Amino acid sequence: MKRSELTVYIVDDDPSVRNALALMLSVRSYRTALFADAASFLDAYKPDWRGCLLLDLRMPGMDGLTLQVKLNEIGCDIPVVVITGHGDVESARSAFRSRAVDFLEKPLDHKRLIASIEEAFAQQAADSSQRAAGDELDRRLAVLTAREREVMDYVIGGWHNRDIAQRLAISPRTVEVHKARVMQKLGVASIPDLVRLTLRVSGNE
Repeated sequence: MKRSELTVYIVDDDPSVRNALALMLSVRSYRTALFADAASFLDAYKPDWRGCLLLDLRMPGMDGLTLQVKLNEIGCDIPVVVITGHGDVESARSAFRSRAVDFLEKPLDHKRLIASIEEAFAQQAADSSQRAAGDELDRRLAVLTAREREVMDYVIGGWHNRDIAQRLAISPRTVEVHKARVMQKLGVASIPDLVRLTLRVSGNE
């Protein structure tokens, strides 16, 4: 993912805070988008947005924590950095339970803010890479026959050819043929590579 594709979305009801953050970030070559409240962000949100969200905790109408919950419900994976002038332990706990990257109190320490944004960007890039890898694996899996998929699942589960053959009522030689076709279609050179591929995409590696 290119850095130019990432945006810092700022949601804060205080225009002076929004503008100051936008200026500070723009001189550091960050692209920004500004929103005065949670509702306007939700109305404008597009599923293909990438970057990070600087989210004020206390705002008129929907507060920041409620917006976090809403975003999780709709499947928004933009990492969130909570910023607030009224922090407390319970609010911080709730923010982190909703997968906030950081919880920063105003007045903001700019160095820590930049570090949190960079961490959020790295998380967004990693999530996008994993999602792309998953999409690619799905495309490859789609060309496997039902029997090849069965054999692959047993192989990943650690079954030996003879046991797979008995389970599926086929010969060990046929199992070997199916394994070879699976590895060719998925573009892997060995069984460990096959296992590693599936674990990486599932997020268990």
